[in-house]
Amino acid sequence: MEENYTEENPEEQSYIEKILNTQLAMNGNLVEEKVNQDEVQNQEIAETNQNDDSSNINLEVPENAQTEVIEENNIKATYTNEYNGIQIKNSSKYNLTEEILTPDIQLDDTKDVVIFHTHTCESYTPTEAFNYEMTGNYRTTDLNFSVARVGTELTNYLTSYGFNVIHDTTYNDYPAYNGSYDRSLKVVQNVLSKQSSDIVIDLHRDAVGSSNTYGPTVRIGDEYAAQLMFVIGTDGGGLEHPNWQQNLKFAIKIQQKANELYPGLFRPIILRNSRYNQHMAKGACIIEVGATGNTLEQCITSMKYLSHVMSEVFPQG
Repeated sequence: MEENYTEENPEEQSYIEKILNTQLAMNGNLVEEKVNQDEVQNQEIAETNQNDDSSNINLEVPENAQTEVIEENNIKATYTNEYNGIQIKNSSKYNLTEEILTPDIQLDDTKDVVIFHTHTCESYTPTEAFNYEMTGNYRTTDLNFSVARVGTELTNYLTSYGFNVIHDTTYNDYPAYNGSYDRSLKVVQNVLSKQSSDIVIDLHRDAVGSSNTYGPTVRIGDEYAAQLMFVIGTDGGGLEHPNWQQNLKFAIKIQQKANELYPGLFRPIILRNSRYNQHMAKGACIIEVGATGNTLEQCITSMKYLSHVMSEVFPQG
């Protein structure tokens, strides 16, 4: 099991997938009729949350804040390459040259952002404020408590900065986990057929753990935020992917600004052979937000800082 990333290969069914499919099949809540009811109800909730007046979002962030990576419940970060302070763990078949790593990406459209979730039901350690009933091991179909809620918060923050955001909360991993990437590809294709965008974010929770013992956290000023991590795919697995170097440059560009403003907000970038549907846009990426040991509060805090970083990289006037 890889140190800090265990997403399944979308072209192969992994051992983890088989276990999860068995768990989901055995859970009495996971029946087709309930899927349809939950999806309608939760989509309505998500739309209501997303349509809140984003002008009420508090965009205040501390200036020159002291940051510190919290060692407790964390895993030592390892990497193979470094570019101007950006650490990269290269698990692909490619040798990374300075030309590949230079973040000289030019996007035609930086205003429109698409956010979706290949693993929509991923969730976090419950707290008093965000307590919920799990429908799997750190998984829930309630969009108010899953990684989809994190996407809603990021949507509201980015909208407040002037971005135009489409947030899709379709269940791509429920009731079946296997085939999640096939389903999310159709979702993204449908969204992009209606609204073109160069920035496409697949928002996840790190799947390395299955308990509250791993929760990568950074303190920024007086706040505690879940650490983030880019996962970038390539064509190393054999699937056509002409955008992978642009995707990597996009991640480096964002992380470079994050390291300047909030060192430790991001863990090292992971580069892999699998494509992860990132061929759909020049600024496509997976962003892992925390892990099972993080709380939803910490993840929401991360979105405040991520949106600020993105607004600095791509100011909207």
